[in-house]
Amino acid sequence: MIRCIASSLLFALLALGGSAPAAAAPAAPAASAPSGVWYEIFVRSWADSNGDGIGDLNGVTAKLDYLQSLGVSGIWLMPINPSPSYHGYDITDYYGINPQYGTMADFQRLLDEAHKRHLKVIIDLVINHTSDQHPWFKAARDPASPYHGWYSWAGPHTDLQEQDAAGPQAWHAMGAAHYLGDFSGAMPDLDYDTPAVRREMIKVGQYWLKKGVDGFRLDAAQHIYLDFKADLDNPKTLAKNIAWWSEFRRGMNAVDPAAYIVGEVTRDSADQLAPYFKPLDAAFDFPLAKRLIASAGSERAGDLAAWIAHTDAAYRKVAGKSGVDAPFLSNHDQDRVMSQLGGNPQHMRMAAAMLLTLPGQPFVYYGEELGMRGRKPDPNLREPMRWNRATDAPGETTWEASTSHESPTVSVEAEQADPDSLLHYYTMLIHWGSRLGVLRDGTFHAYAAGNPHLAAWQLDDAGNRVLVVHNLSGRAQNTTLGDRRFHAVLLHSRPGVTLRNNRLQMPPYTTAILQ
Repeated sequence: MIRCIASSLLFALLALGGSAPAAAAPAAPAASAPSGVWYEIFVRSWADSNGDGIGDLNGVTAKLDYLQSLGVSGIWLMPINPSPSYHGYDITDYYGINPQYGTMADFQRLLDEAHKRHLKVIIDLVINHTSDQHPWFKAARDPASPYHGWYSWAGPHTDLQEQDAAGPQAWHAMGAAHYLGDFSGAMPDLDYDTPAVRREMIKVGQYWLKKGVDGFRLDAAQHIYLDFKADLDNPKTLAKNIAWWSEFRRGMNAVDPAAYIVGEVTRDSADQLAPYFKPLDAAFDFPLAKRLIASAGSERAGDLAAWIAHTDAAYRKVAGKSGVDAPFLSNHDQDRVMSQLGGNPQHMRMAAAMLLTLPGQPFVYYGEELGMRGRKPDPNLREPMRWNRATDAPGETTWEASTSHESPTVSVEAEQADPDSLLHYYTMLIHWGSRLGVLRDGTFHAYAAGNPHLAAWQLDDAGNRVLVVHNLSGRAQNTTLGDRRFHAVLLHSRPGVTLRNNRLQMPPYTTAILQ
């Protein structure tokens, strides 16, 4: 109890600038446990170590201390394999490193240095499709090649106009033949009814686990068999996806049973996502992201807590425990959070506060902690990370010019020096998760706050019970608690939170954790 109160006071000082050194990394007490927070990195945009304007693996290694100070438990690297595209989601060699990013020795050094800092590393595994420049596909153009059966080809009765489940068209012409490519003609789909494909992709996963990676983010996990819109809710298609990922999981367990595997499954409800929690550790919670941003932007809780309670119950029913969700606010395919919230910094803070006080393993997209902006098309969402006030400073990536024209204040250099910055705020919240295990692993219960501007939930584990309350509005709010078990303010994001005679008073845009 004394330790937690001391942590609360220190975090409050950090948020207000009481003792944080002006130019140092955000200070925080040593974590007693992992925060459970993952940080998504687009290597090309992260940090440039050799002056060519392109981010690289050595640049990631150079910034590990920043990630450690932020308090995250691990990083997710977007594709690092060789690819003809800037984004890397069309791979030409599953066993190699993109030469623009460095060498396998550079990657091994990154893994070793991350693990020294107790940071886990997962990598994007893009195995729904290959590049059309992959040697397999080049060979597959010959119907006599054994690789021909590794891809899906149209037959004489195929409807070439059938609506694609993921992209503008499913079938793509190559001479007189047509091949399946859910996302584009440059990304031909592999055929997972071919045993050799399944064996090879298990081999790929095992290869990287043996290298030392801690798991995978599975790109397009639902599209292994979901190719056409007509099959979107087809239980047979779902069953085939689950069967494949179960086989993949068994293959990974043979190397590392603790490997963390999270899937990209873009469905609209927890009930549609829940089946993937059988073979996978988690699936990204796309519907929750929309709800969190909507509540932050409207300054109203609505039915958010009840909706999250249903989500937690759905996942717990399959996984057998709470704390398995993979919540997030935005990623490399979506408008950045600050842009979705119209540039409102207080709404951004409240969205972050809700995200980082939910059970599970939250994901933060790089630059989100600075308030970077970006709207579609996709390259604008993946612009260079801002390390310095000057965009041409050493280490900055310059492969893509900024379209958001951020102020120099939206940079690590500027925000480290500002004790009231969004960066310090994120650091405080992430370290809360490392101090209170119940925030990471607790069972979620909706809590009726009796005030439309207060989002509240109770979290329980074997030895703790806390009440999380967020004032989403720009005005002070109060409520009378209906449960006298909560009698003290354990943590708060800003001063002025009081709890007297069961009456909770909260300043504008504030988060409090009660015990």
